[in-house]
Amino acid sequence: MDLIGRITGHFSASAQLKLRVADALATPIAAAAERMVRCLMSDRKILSCGNGGSAADSQHFAAEMLNRFEMERPGLAAFALTTDSSTLTSIANDFDFSQVFAKQVRALGQNGDLLLAISTSGNSGNVIEAVHAAHERHMDVIALTGKDGGALAGLMRDDDIQICVPASSTARIQEVHLLTLHCLCDAVDCLLLGVD
Repeated sequence: MDLIGRITGHFSASAQLKLRVADALATPIAAAAERMVRCLMSDRKILSCGNGGSAADSQHFAAEMLNRFEMERPGLAAFALTTDSSTLTSIANDFDFSQVFAKQVRALGQNGDLLLAISTSGNSGNVIEAVHAAHERHMDVIALTGKDGGALAGLMRDDDIQICVPASSTARIQEVHLLTLHCLCDAVDCLLLGVD
């Protein structure tokens, strides 16, 4: 097996996908950043959720908002619904795993808050339930998906934003999701701090 060739192939495939989707994703990413800034400037918060690698992305995003990205600024109100093991396991045990995010959204989400819902397939049951809960709480949704957007694509309302990576490989979708999150963090900082 040619490991060097395999590794460089991954780099090439990742770079090619990012370049191929850049123009298509730039507009919804910019719209999502503007929506996040409106939310934060209205003293509201961003809740994020996802499973597996998307849970890690959810936590990564919240950390960049609460602490800092690349510029110094006050912390921003964002947190991941994926981090409290006692809450997650109690909901999963007492109700169902599909409710682990939705019950938190119903308890913590308020009118004007945002839900950042991350699912590479767009079909994660607990993320879908979180979107339903967010809509019940009059929250807008920003969905990071892949492939054809899955079931989440059909749940998007007029004020929601879907950023869908049109690829079939979960790894490649997650790589673009991470870049998207960094673009969102940078755009939010630039809008808040007045950077050109």
